[in-house]
Amino acid sequence: MQTEKIKFGTDGWRAIIAKEYTVYNVARVARGLAEWLNGKAGQNTVVVGHDCRFGGQMFAETTAAVLCAHGIKVLLAKGFVSTPMVSMGVLHLNAQQGVVITASHNPVGYNGFKLKGPHGGPTSPKEIAEVEALIPDETEVPAVNISSLIEQGLLEYVDLEQMYIDYLKGKFDFEQLNNSPFKLAYDAMFGAGQNVIRTLLPAAVLLHCDDNPGFHGQAPEPIDKNLKELAATIAATPELKLGLATDGDADRIGLFDEDGNFVDSHHIILLLIQYLHQHKGLNGKVAIAFSVTDRVKRMCEAYGLPVEVTPIGFKYISEIMTQEDVLVGGEESGGIAVKGHIPERDGIYDGLLIYDLMTQTGKTLKQLCDEVYAVVGTFSYDRLDLTIENEKKESIIAKALAGGYPQFGKYTFNKVETIDGVKYHLDNGGWMMLRASGTEPLLRVYAEGNSKEETADILENIKQTIL
Repeated sequence: MQTEKIKFGTDGWRAIIAKEYTVYNVARVARGLAEWLNGKAGQNTVVVGHDCRFGGQMFAETTAAVLCAHGIKVLLAKGFVSTPMVSMGVLHLNAQQGVVITASHNPVGYNGFKLKGPHGGPTSPKEIAEVEALIPDETEVPAVNISSLIEQGLLEYVDLEQMYIDYLKGKFDFEQLNNSPFKLAYDAMFGAGQNVIRTLLPAAVLLHCDDNPGFHGQAPEPIDKNLKELAATIAATPELKLGLATDGDADRIGLFDEDGNFVDSHHIILLLIQYLHQHKGLNGKVAIAFSVTDRVKRMCEAYGLPVEVTPIGFKYISEIMTQEDVLVGGEESGGIAVKGHIPERDGIYDGLLIYDLMTQTGKTLKQLCDEVYAVVGTFSYDRLDLTIENEKKESIIAKALAGGYPQFGKYTFNKVETIDGVKYHLDNGGWMMLRASGTEPLLRVYAEGNSKEETADILENIKQTIL
């Protein structure tokens, strides 16, 4: 049998179900992980969980069967769980590794395989490369017999969701939050966070909080264009003052203010720095991915906080968090981690921090954003995801790297960075960026201007230039 090499992208291995993502290929990846773990000294335990995607339980049980066949103890989550639940489980249960069967925010046809380290966050890039190198071209797929594995002491069920809920109860005053003057609406996007908010904030207005593996055809990515129902619900309901959305595995966040306007991750990162540093008195480095606004640097300069910029992929940020004192680590895509929690993206935890900030200060999200603007200036951000054939996508990036775009319509630039993709610093004070998706046939086009209208115009000029 001729098989394709399996490659991990910015956040795990993702592929189309029944095409590349099959039981056989999942077994290959699991065997690579097993051989990597068995190459290390000591007993090995792995936490395995899956989110709400199609086939999640089957793929998780296949992974468990392969690991058990190699003598590795498996702690298997009961039912669907979020990525932060698995990461926390690895840390709190003293496991050596975690596996999450998830394709995160990808379209419905995808599933994936994420690795989590003993520190409670993404496995390091170096270790992921080591696992990847051990994935065999061929493998046996053991029969899945969960009862037998339990009897042999090789597998045990664990309730990661309850563990996570109990942890949150120790971190937040839910009596106060449940009596907040600001009512919350939560959109789970049919994802794995749905039971948490239902349990902890029973008065919240819930959207798409049922188990639907097809996500009603909508990719579960918490960005403005995918959350029109949440925006409309807030705009039509005066008592709703905050909208929270999380993605398929609940590690990414999107917010809406009291007028139903989307608040993107750049603003959320700034809000969290403001809250943790100015309100909580905490310090530490701020680690941001290459596609995050430079306004973060401006805020950190004002507050005397160090900043580090990483390639795109939360594994790079998490690695810094395990080695240094980090206040906030964040990505443009809505993945943000904070001091005092695990070194992992967590949309629910971040959302609760913002809700707590509103409740403590008595200020709306718009008012809090105005406080951020007082430090960094007003700005507007947006992103286009252009579906383009891989050959065309790569040729655009190659041309950009070769300096083939002297300007984009009427927009000129004064500086170019190529840490991960190509980022242009515009003469108007904003920026734009081109980057090929590592998991889908997409070219991502990012832009920041001084107003919503200017940002839309920048994106249009880019589109007309490159296509």
